[in-house]
Amino acid sequence: MRILVLIHEYPPVGGGGGRVAQDLCRGLAALGHEIRVLTAHLDGLPAVETGDGFEVIRVRSGRKEPFRASLTAMAGYVFASIWSGMRLIREWKPDVIHVHFAVPAGPAALVLSRLSGVPYVLTAHLGDVPGGTPEKTGRWFKWVYPFTPPIWKSAAAVVAVSDFTRRLAEKSYPVAMQVIPNGVDLSALDPGKITPGNPPLVVFAGRFVPQKNPLQVVRTLSELRDLPWRCAMLGDGPLRAEVEGEIDRLGLRERFILPGWIEPDDVIDWFRRSDILFMPSRSEGLPVVGVQALALGLAVVAGQVGGFVDLVEPGVNGCLFDPDKPEPAADALRALLADPRELLAQREASRRLAGRFDLKQIVAQYEQLLLRLEEGRQHA
Repeated sequence: MRILVLIHEYPPVGGGGGRVAQDLCRGLAALGHEIRVLTAHLDGLPAVETGDGFEVIRVRSGRKEPFRASLTAMAGYVFASIWSGMRLIREWKPDVIHVHFAVPAGPAALVLSRLSGVPYVLTAHLGDVPGGTPEKTGRWFKWVYPFTPPIWKSAAAVVAVSDFTRRLAEKSYPVAMQVIPNGVDLSALDPGKITPGNPPLVVFAGRFVPQKNPLQVVRTLSELRDLPWRCAMLGDGPLRAEVEGEIDRLGLRERFILPGWIEPDDVIDWFRRSDILFMPSRSEGLPVVGVQALALGLAVVAGQVGGFVDLVEPGVNGCLFDPDKPEPAADALRALLADPRELLAQREASRRLAGRFDLKQIVAQYEQLLLRLEEGRQHA
């Protein structure tokens, strides 16, 4: 079948949601489906690129930064994707539209569907749900929320990436939803023989924004300076300067590595060298970096929020803690950093738990959903 994918950020632009879309497109294309992705352009990227068996089309939306989309850029994407999407629908005749994020791509899917009659499937990632990331979207949801219920009600099917995302979305949008988690290619992310580093490497990966709470990484690890460790903080964002200032203030410059915003493949390379994923996030859907960390056999110390609850079995492969009360995180990190045998046991447990998120199974669930919609449409 022909699938038109709408998403406002797609690698190398954006964060985990874009990587989820990329993995699904690769998986569905490998099964023989025709895919075209309509996403936002960023200076330096080609307008059209073909690879992995499908085409990515980037439209001008006014986006200026890879790690952040302004309200203007998101609105620009809506209008640009409607214009380009209608041309694609007339020429290519897709069977279904798969839209990631109810906002901002959802309005484009709604308009395109009503103009063309092509049904759409919505995948919600948390940031597009009221209350999901209040520090990031709380203010503008006050303005856009009245316009969003039709996006959810008009979808032929709605998918949430975690049970937490589903339950939160149902408070605002009482529609039927199924949970399909984010997945990873376990064969591509095989860690081989797991051996703790000397010293162990702690890694943080994400936007430097309040939601991800990167300052807490520095402050918690400063309490463990008596132990051997290094920390790589992968990403960029508005809190970057503040994070660097805190590192310098605490005299930890030699312990931290900040490579900035890097490509997804480079994130994986860092994970292969790492021992512990430390994410004191205040909100998450089902974080891609968390699933990748499981696959590559990292112990996970994370905020007890969103999808991290599905990734961590406390005391088995990591620790969950209240992001506003980080003392248990420091205790868990101390136990792992001080005991290589315990670190090895928890890393090996993560790899075993990763089987729940095998990308082949996730892609198969999406394919079944899309084929059911197509079959229903043919018999309508």
